[in-house]
Amino acid sequence: MSEWMVDDIPDQAGRTILVTGANSGLGLRSAEALASRGARVLMGCRNQEKAAVALEAVNKAAADAPPEVVPLDLADLDAVRACAKQLTDKLDQLDVLMNNAGVMAIPHQRTRQGFELQFATNHLGHFALTGLLLPLLRRAHPSRVVSVSSIVHRAARLRLGDWEEKGYSRWFPYVQSKLANLLFTSELQRRATAADADLLAVAAHPGYAATSLSSGLPTVYRLGAKVSDRLFAQPDRMGALPQLYAATMPDVGPDDYWGPDGFMERRGWPKRVGRSRAASDSDAARRLWEASEKLTGITYTW
Repeated sequence: MSEWMVDDIPDQAGRTILVTGANSGLGLRSAEALASRGARVLMGCRNQEKAAVALEAVNKAAADAPPEVVPLDLADLDAVRACAKQLTDKLDQLDVLMNNAGVMAIPHQRTRQGFELQFATNHLGHFALTGLLLPLLRRAHPSRVVSVSSIVHRAARLRLGDWEEKGYSRWFPYVQSKLANLLFTSELQRRATAADADLLAVAAHPGYAATSLSSGLPTVYRLGAKVSDRLFAQPDRMGALPQLYAATMPDVGPDDYWGPDGFMERRGWPKRVGRSRAASDSDAARRLWEASEKLTGITYTW
């Protein structure tokens, strides 16, 4: 694809968009870009101190509606429910939900509900949030749900109920969660189509972008990641372009997956990309959905 930049985003005036993890990295860049094109941007953030700083940046970029911070801790299902209630009470509709927030390769931790933290944050929290906000999304015609995955999803095979692979590895739950993002997108689109809902479920990945995700790595690896970022990674503003394209452009189709157009999809301009065989398994998508319903207690009502 030829160059596509923030200025190419269609006018977003009158649209309400929730970006999770909007306090830094891809989420912050997405929030700035969408606000600059006229959208009312809601910033779902866990860390309120960082969110306050990010809010100033997005407010400076905003062309029309002022952005707002919405407290959101995706690792806590009670907090997800509280966030969804707050939004349901204040909004008439939600045009776009950008499921961007994530953690990567962190030390072993469990959530308040007892789930492994990476899988809980990256998949289960977003699964619950999307389901709880579905009535708001259905009031928008059309609406979109954009889930941010990763090229590392290709290293994963779905293992339901074994998020820690019988002994914790920092990377296993992360790659599982990125596969889950794509399977969730496919099954969400299938169910939306079956319900005749005017909703597009799509996914995107940033390639190799310089973000703060590596902050959970051990010190020596974190230092190595910083060097690698400077040498090989594209800036986070470029990394955010695929998810911005997926969220706004009229040629985006059902269950599309967007990423960079460069070598091995590591950098470049947005283009439609492929996914692994495991990420194309409709039976696995259905089984993941059913497991996610049981784990979160959230059932989607169409």
